[in-house]
Order: sequence, then C-alpha cells, then structure tokens
Amino acid sequence: MAELHPGLFLLLAAAVVAVAPLRWRSALTVGAGIGALALTLTLAAGDRVTYDFYGIEVVLLRADALSLAFATVFAAVTVLVGIYGWATMGRQEQVTALATAGAGLGVVLAGDLLTLFFFWELKVSTAVLLILARRSSRSNPAGMRYLGVHLVGGVVLLTGVLWWWQATGSLAFDEIGLGSWAAALILVGMLLSAAVPPLNAWLPDAYPVATVAGTVALSAFTTKSAVYALARGFPGLELLLWLGVAMAVFGVVFAILEDDIRRLLSYHIVSQVGFMVAAIGVGTSMAVDGATAHAYAHVLYKGLLLMAAGAVLHATGRSRASELGGLSRALPWVLVLYMVGALSISGAPLFSGFPAKELSVGSVGDAGEYAAQWLLKAASVGTVLSVALKLPLFTWAGTARGSTTVRRIPTSMYVAMGLAAAANLALGLRPGLLYDQLPGPVTFAPYSLDAVVMAVQLLAFTAVGYWLLRSRLVPKARESVDTDWAYRELPAMVSARAGALRERVPPLRPPRLHIPVPDRPPRPGALPGWVLGTVLMAAMATLLLTSVLS
Repeated sequence: MAELHPGLFLLLAAAVVAVAPLRWRSALTVGAGIGALALTLTLAAGDRVTYDFYGIEVVLLRADALSLAFATVFAAVTVLVGIYGWATMGRQEQVTALATAGAGLGVVLAGDLLTLFFFWELKVSTAVLLILARRSSRSNPAGMRYLGVHLVGGVVLLTGVLWWWQATGSLAFDEIGLGSWAAALILVGMLLSAAVPPLNAWLPDAYPVATVAGTVALSAFTTKSAVYALARGFPGLELLLWLGVAMAVFGVVFAILEDDIRRLLSYHIVSQVGFMVAAIGVGTSMAVDGATAHAYAHVLYKGLLLMAAGAVLHATGRSRASELGGLSRALPWVLVLYMVGALSISGAPLFSGFPAKELSVGSVGDAGEYAAQWLLKAASVGTVLSVALKLPLFTWAGTARGSTTVRRIPTSMYVAMGLAAAANLALGLRPGLLYDQLPGPVTFAPYSLDAVVMAVQLLAFTAVGYWLLRSRLVPKARESVDTDWAYRELPAMVSARAGALRERVPPLRPPRLHIPVPDRPPRPGALPGWVLGTVLMAAMATLLLTSVLS
C-alpha cells in the first residue's frame, strides 16, 4: 500500500474521469482526492519507489518529513477543490485539476532531478489546460502566455539538470547550493515557478482569468512546489533571503493598488511566497520549518480566500471591487467564511496564519536578519490593509454599485469553504497539528504574551491607518500591469507603430494586381508566433551559453 504513488493514482483517476459518464464525474473527482489523501497518509519516512530507466535509477517516490508535509496538504486541497467545483466544473476542469494535483504530488515526492523535471513540466501542461478551460477572450491568451513563460523556464531547468548530471555524475535531488553555472540554471528555473520578481507576472496574469474552481487548484500547486524545491535544493542561500523580502513587499504593494479581487489575491500569493523564500534563505532548521509551515497554512487559507472570491464571481458575474458592494445581505456566510481566511493570512491569533507566520518571520529575526524581519512585518501590514479591510469592505459593505443580480451559490461551495475554514481554525487553535508535520522538531511557542500582543497591535494600528486613509484606497476601475508589460503590451505597441510607419511611407512601386481569393476560416495556432519565437530563441541562447562555459 505504501508503495502506491499518490500522484500516479491521481493521474490514473484523471484518465478515468475523462471517459466517465456525467453523473459520476463529480463523485469520482472527490473520491480521487480522498484516495490520494489516504495513500499519502499511509506513507512513512524512508519509503522509496525506484525504477530502472535504461540503466539510470529513477526515484519516483522518496518520502521524508519535508516531502510528506507538502504532499499531505496537496492531497487535502485536491479534495476541497473537487467538492468546491462539484456543481460548476466541466469535464476538462475536473480532468486537468486532478492531473495538476497529481503532477504536484509527483514533484514533492520526486527523489531525483529527472523525475522532478518530468512532473514539473507535466504540471505546466495540465495547468495550461486548466486555465484554458474557461474558454474566454481573456483566459485563452493568458493560458498561452503562461505556456510560453514556463516553456522558457523548463528549458532553463532542464539545461541545468543535464549540466549538473554531466558535472557531478549524479541526479539525486538533495541540497544543490549555488556553486556552479549548472546550479544557477536550476535555481533560475525554480525561481520562475516561485514567481520571484521580475519573473512573477505570469501568476496575476493567468490565475484570475481561470474558472472559479480552477483558480483554487492553480494557487495550491505551482508556487508551493517551487517552495518545496528551493527548500530541498537551496536552504541557507542568502540571495533567497533578500529575493523573498522583495517578493513580500512587491506583491503587497500591487495588491493594494488592484481592483479585481481575484487579481488582488493573486498578488498576495507572490507576497506570501516571499515570506517562505526568505525563510529558506536563512536556512536554519527553524527557518525551513517556518517556510514549510507557512506553505502548508497558505495552501489552506489562500484556497479559502479564492473560494470566497470565486463564490462572489459565480453569484454576481463580477470580480471588480469598483463594481461590487452591498453583498452582506445576499452573501452573509460567504463573508463570514472569507474573514476566516482573511484573519488567517493576516496572522491573527487563533487562526492558521499566526503559528505559521510567527515561526517563519521569527526564524529570520533569530538569525540576526533584523532589517529583513522588519520589512516582512511591514509587508504584513499591507496584507491586513488589502485582504482583511479593503477587499471585504468594498465587496460586502456599503451599497451596491449599479444593479447586480445575485445567483444562488451551490451547497457544495459552502461545504468546501466550511471545511477549509475549519482546517484554518484547527491549525490556529492547536498549532501542534501543524508543527508535528514539519521536518524538524519545533520548540517554538507561538502563543507567548509578547507575540500575541504584537499581533493584536499590528491589526489594530493597521485598522486605524485604514480608517484615516480610506478615501485614498477607494478601488479604481483599472488593472495593474507590472513586468508582464514586456509581453502583453510591448508587442502590440511595436506592431501599431510599425503599421503607422508603413502607412506614412509611400510604396516604392505600384501595387500589384490582387486576384480575389475565396475566404477561408483561419486555422487556430497552438501558440502565437512571437511567443513561440521567444521560446526557441531562449532555448538556443541557453544551450549556446552552456556550450561556451562548459
């Protein structure tokens, strides 16, 4: 039983759901998640599954405390996604959600770099299909941009893995460190999937345009898989400390400015992952425990927040705070459940984020990195400001902005949100439930008087600051653009300028005779030409660089 891989089980279940009758699909999706969770819980530290691949020992499954912590929460959120999307997910969503979860489990249980890369890229493919499942004018190009960015990241990662194998003769996925160009390429590939600025724009570009259940699934696996990979391969790398701090501040600033509630929460994924990356950069046993605890809690409370935001979108058809308001009477329980997630991400005592965040941020201070700790605390203020105050007040409080018809929310959505809220409360009330799953022994006591008083003060002073600045924080109907400007707007600007220039320059010779040709329907391409060209150029440049430096 222990040797049955939970990730492969989910991939097999996805194939079954793909051909199952309509009336069985939702039950099979939830059942697959429960089965994967049961299989994960049967694993014990030291369990291994190996396979001989043309003379190479491939470690399909390597269970230890670090991998099991991530695998457990991945399997748990798979169940929640299946329940949440019971009444809304179509066949493509259900299949790709299960496949993405299976690939995520494959990443965190991989014992070698080759297996890691296989599941890493499988996760990219299934995530793209999950984004495209919404079939809208925004999700289609966003999915293609997601694919283009991650193809480049995959090329960089594979180049680093192969170079590392050639240099060391080993594919074992253990601590790598930053001592060679091969390690640097592996690091860059992982940083892209962790959404470290300036490699972050794919996340707020793609996640908010997926389906309501698809966004919840996406938020759980990609960045947290990268956090696991960084904790496994690069603990103690000081560069990660300051990259993580930059992520935390960058993400929260853009979240405060954002109008779309799902895009706001997507920027907070960037910010919260920054806390985890910073702790990994410290690299002590306490810090790795803190990053793992923070990732574990984040999967649960971010899932709850996105479920609530998705429920608002499902009920109203809108996701911009500037177009919402006055939903407290129509959706009161969604607000209550949302606030459990909001207080968790804000680090309020009695909620899951408090013991997790106190451990991760406290580890940074214990290592003597007081400037980094102070900046992370400042980012926490922005989290409270935007997620716990601005978003709920402008979504649920006041009066509706314009006429809004509120649809009924399926019971399954409330069940999933209720389970997620219960999990966040359980971890907050009993931190031992979380700490017992961490890689190292935890002696940290989160509910010390000083920690509780400081957390309450932070929440109270942020609320006062919000009240004083509330007129400046009114959401405006706009969408923030950060580094994605380079591939979302720049190509269109260049094309427009080139078109205007062609119109101004007279032709050098008379126009040719045009013979009418019957119209033919355009043939859909798998990728825009400029994206494919960028990917190929990046691949060639990377391979050229490795050949020169080797």
